[in-house]
Amino acid sequence: MAETSGGALAGLKVVDLSRVFGGPLCTQLLGDHGAEIIKVEPPQGDETRTWGPPFRDGVAAYFIGVNRNKRSIGLDLAQPRGRAVVLKLLENADVVIENFKIGTMERWGLGYHEVLAPKFPRLVYCRISGFGADGPLGGLPGYDGVAQALSGLMSVNGTPASGAIRIGVAVVDQATGYMAAFAIMAAIHERTNSGRGQFIETTLYDNGVALVHPQNANWFMTGKTPTLTGNSHPNVAPYDRYETRTRPIFLAALNNGQFRRLCAKLGRPELGEDPRFRNNADRVANRVALEAVLIPLFAAADGENVYMDLLEFGVPAATINDVPAVLEHPHTRHRAMVIEEGGYRGTGFPAKLGRTPASLRRLPPAFSGSGREILAEAGYSRAEIEALAAEGVLVEQRRAT
Repeated sequence: MAETSGGALAGLKVVDLSRVFGGPLCTQLLGDHGAEIIKVEPPQGDETRTWGPPFRDGVAAYFIGVNRNKRSIGLDLAQPRGRAVVLKLLENADVVIENFKIGTMERWGLGYHEVLAPKFPRLVYCRISGFGADGPLGGLPGYDGVAQALSGLMSVNGTPASGAIRIGVAVVDQATGYMAAFAIMAAIHERTNSGRGQFIETTLYDNGVALVHPQNANWFMTGKTPTLTGNSHPNVAPYDRYETRTRPIFLAALNNGQFRRLCAKLGRPELGEDPRFRNNADRVANRVALEAVLIPLFAAADGENVYMDLLEFGVPAATINDVPAVLEHPHTRHRAMVIEEGGYRGTGFPAKLGRTPASLRRLPPAFSGSGREILAEAGYSRAEIEALAAEGVLVEQRRAT
């Protein structure tokens, strides 16, 4: 890959023992910004390699989407020598991240408090789990949909007719991956003062609970259970989907000025001074009456034209785009939010750093594609590497599940 920047995190070494989504997303974010990511895969490989279709060259799109800017080594950590390799890799690492079942690292003799912290006092250790190690749900397995259900997210997503619905993307996994990256960088920053690493834990459950805003805040203040409101907003109006004569749009008039501009653009400026709608609290209280006015006005409009007219007039609005429309949109391309290089197509870098931008330096790795290289860099001789391969510690071909 053509490297345009070493990245803000150049020199940071991360040993990534995680798989599936939250952990790999975290390390991809770090890798995008220059960190060296060594992805340690189990003998069967990260299971998302098989989460398809679609596949390309036998690898699922799911895996490709969150594993660029990494090198891969396959290790059998069930063998003592495999765990010894991990310890060797950690000798000059800054971060290790894992999302094994709670207690696995301790059983392997790789627990943070008992083993790793005494051996590597500067190491930042990040654990991602479903629910944490203790508490009523401690140690139990968790996935995104489970976390959405238990955390309350599903209870506010959907309509009374549909019932609670899972949000269509793995939003809890993603939030957990982003939070893990933030926490790691916070710990690295603190280490510059203390000289010490620390243990980090972030869970799907905790992140799911934290995402339920403003419904959590509303309940703290009123004691009223939030309900399913479809596309509308519990605290703001108008904020909803509207049908037009061509295609649906979404409107988000969040303050009084935007509402008055909306009314003017729709040819009903007097609505901006109507006592029922003058302030947001009035509009929320009179939501039904407001909808009765807006729905027919939008029904007569052309969705493609009206949303741009509103945007240019300072009123947030949008057509509801499907995925191809988004990824082919001129603004998506202008913002470099699609990367196409060397046969790779992926989502771009959402954080733009002016001096040290993120870059694509490595394509998503083949399973154990850098295993021998990684071991050699860690100090293993050619004979030792051959022995590890012969013993099945270094795994170079994925084993069947």
